[in-house]
Amino acid sequence: MTTFDKSKLPSRHVTEGPERAPHRSYLYAMGLTTEQIHQPLVGVATAWNEAAPCNISLQRQAQAVKKGVAASHGTPREFTTITVTDGIAMGHAGMKSSLASRDVIADSVELTMRGHSYDALVTMAGCDKSLPGMMMAMIRLNVPSIFIYGGSILPGKFRGRDVVVQDLFEAVGLHSVGKMDDATLDELERVACPSAGSCGGQYTANTMAMVAEAIGLALPYSCGAPAPYEIRDALCTKAGEQVMELLAKNIRPRDIVTRKAFENAAMTVAATGGSTNAALHLPAMAHEAGIKFDLFDVGEIFRKTPYIGNLKPGGQYVAKDLFEAGGIPLVLKALLDGGYLHGDVMTVTGRTMAENMAKVKFNPDQDVIRPTSNPFSSTGGVVSLRGNLAPDGAIVKVAGLKELRFVGPARVFDNEEACFACVDKRQYKEGDVLVIRNEGPKGGPGMREMLSTTAVLYGQGMGDKVALITDGRFSGATRGFCVGHVGPEAAVSGPIAHIKDGDIITLDATTGEISVNVSDADLAERAKSWKPRKSEYGSGAIWKYAQLVGPARFGALTTPGADQETHCYADI
Repeated sequence: MTTFDKSKLPSRHVTEGPERAPHRSYLYAMGLTTEQIHQPLVGVATAWNEAAPCNISLQRQAQAVKKGVAASHGTPREFTTITVTDGIAMGHAGMKSSLASRDVIADSVELTMRGHSYDALVTMAGCDKSLPGMMMAMIRLNVPSIFIYGGSILPGKFRGRDVVVQDLFEAVGLHSVGKMDDATLDELERVACPSAGSCGGQYTANTMAMVAEAIGLALPYSCGAPAPYEIRDALCTKAGEQVMELLAKNIRPRDIVTRKAFENAAMTVAATGGSTNAALHLPAMAHEAGIKFDLFDVGEIFRKTPYIGNLKPGGQYVAKDLFEAGGIPLVLKALLDGGYLHGDVMTVTGRTMAENMAKVKFNPDQDVIRPTSNPFSSTGGVVSLRGNLAPDGAIVKVAGLKELRFVGPARVFDNEEACFACVDKRQYKEGDVLVIRNEGPKGGPGMREMLSTTAVLYGQGMGDKVALITDGRFSGATRGFCVGHVGPEAAVSGPIAHIKDGDIITLDATTGEISVNVSDADLAERAKSWKPRKSEYGSGAIWKYAQLVGPARFGALTTPGADQETHCYADI
């Protein structure tokens, strides 16, 4: 049995000494024993809510985590935080809350841990922004921690084929042009999401779940098992046990999330055609560790990593298929065997990545993940762009794209709703580059995703016949030549603010170009008459976010990060 010296743990401020008698009385009031009070206190943070299937199983899974903590002589203390579910926030003003929720999640977990002086942390998440939000909190607090993903949803069955929520968004486009009737749309919406769990493709939730294993903050296999699978309880219990082992050995998140670990994480995103949102979340997580890792650093890893994953939206399979083929370790093994992954980084197992992979064998009897010697392409499924239209960079998912270059006239819209109305009414032309501006972190505010617009384009059969660029974001489910994170954003007079209808825009995912045929002098002249759009938010959380948030290039940050830290919570 491991014994813990409470004199070196944060919870000593709550449980030890005669002056803490009032504090202990609160713990006795909740049924804790003397032994439990004087054991390490472990926060079990979940993003459980009734907003969506992504989170609905987290409360049950948390009980398994707590059993593991208790079995290893820790005292679990469960608490919850918010989530904003992108699938429900999509396509309206609710999406302005999404990215802002990431930082609120991190902040709320930090405040709960600080306020109650917990010694270690297990975080559990389902919806897109809750994954990086939880991992940001882990790194910021730097107490021994483990991340647990709630698991993916099972695919639905529609007329003999597997379907996911992406099919439903694209069905709206089919419906808008008369290619799907009301009854068929109704039939599809009733079967597309048949279980608990997060969206099944390699969208943002599953991308960041893969990041959690690749960066070393989650146990091997724990992030790949679908939410309904019974094995999740065993994985959750093991995580509870393992966090106590990390506490005993004093292995902390910042011992794990090194520069090499972030490179490993970026490799898995590129290799599997993951969500472009990872280019926001990885810099934000690195910021919490005091590591410089911006959009261009991420993009350089993307450029050098082969694309080997046959996963939706660019490919054929969903997360359940990947788990049954070998799980996330299958991807990591392929990259390690190919000489890409850094094997010498520490993980929450207490062993290195290479040691974790030592007994994993690449499964040749599947076609979900290819070996790196036989990739779909030599460049990752996501690439960064740069040019006079985006000096601070932009990002595009190329997985599944037929053409990697697009040149066309700009059709400019000052918000998503205006563009969606145009697309819905088919008031655009083949070859257009649709430009949606004033949707950046500060200008949105909140940097909305544009899945509704891109999905309707695909439903109309125009997904590869037009391009779309924005200073906002795209969903992990977006496909087509859709360029997001254009920076500087329009709200700070970035070049995208000064584009006019008819300007010729060049997008090239091979050379990394994003440019407009307007000289710097002409852009500067146009800027003289520019005025920022007046925000409709004069108060509240979204107003506060707009005041604090920084550029997308660095992760849309709202705090100075570890560089400005004068003390670390773990050492109070």
